[in-house]
Amino acid sequence: MSESPIHTDVLKCRTRAEGRVLEIELDHGRANEMGSVALADWERIAAEVQNTDVRAILTFSRRRSSRGTPLFIAGADVTERVGWSDGDVKAHVRRQRRVLATLRRAPVFHVAVVDGVALGWGTEFLICCDYRIATPAAQFGLPETALGILPGAGGTSELWSLIGVSQALRLGMTGEHIRADEALRIGLVQETVVDVEAGLLRALSLSEAVARRSPTAVAAFKRGVLACVGQPRLAREEQEARGYEHCVDSGDAAIGRANFKALLKGGDVTWGPRSVPD
Repeated sequence: MSESPIHTDVLKCRTRAEGRVLEIELDHGRANEMGSVALADWERIAAEVQNTDVRAILTFSRRRSSRGTPLFIAGADVTERVGWSDGDVKAHVRRQRRVLATLRRAPVFHVAVVDGVALGWGTEFLICCDYRIATPAAQFGLPETALGILPGAGGTSELWSLIGVSQALRLGMTGEHIRADEALRIGLVQETVVDVEAGLLRALSLSEAVARRSPTAVAAFKRGVLACVGQPRLAREEQEARGYEHCVDSGDAAIGRANFKALLKGGDVTWGPRSVPD
């Protein structure tokens, strides 16, 4: 394990797998709440990760409250907004939405292990992850409408695409809290595990599998899948064709062909630098 190539102020970042897996541990503030400083860290990660050799991001928390309650992201830091104008608040939430949208499109595989409270911003954060693992202590919900606002960092515009319109309306309009088993049933998470350590082992296994593959092919595949959402069939087919041809043009398809037998046996090869299709 080594230091992260990306500077952060409150998020604890380090790398594994020869710098190809970026681990981000949440351990800041009173309850890992999302305030301006943490948001700036995520903004920096979203902008800079594509200029590093990072292939996968693993986000997790071992944080406990003073009463022993596990915490993932307890929500936004509303206390810092005391004295802010309405314009300040609106600009800040637009920035939150922009940061998460950029992180969602990052050319890496992002897996989160949720152990504990993930309310409001904590649930919205999961939208920017590619794969989500939860422990029995995980708790999800959108309390915003009880506070006179709506979920503004993707909970309104994007959550439905993960769990369906009816489930998104249920969470956002009732504020109901759900646990890991219900989150799994509706598709908010993809796996459940017995505890955070089991979740980290599973997440690291997935991340290391991604890290061995062509970074260009992985980036092209992710971009293609996300770009195809909501598009008609012909547009989807063209998106796939452009991504495939980009892999050929980058040279990684030739590397794969030349090392086909070694790759079938699980061997490592040296891929070219990551090239993200337009």
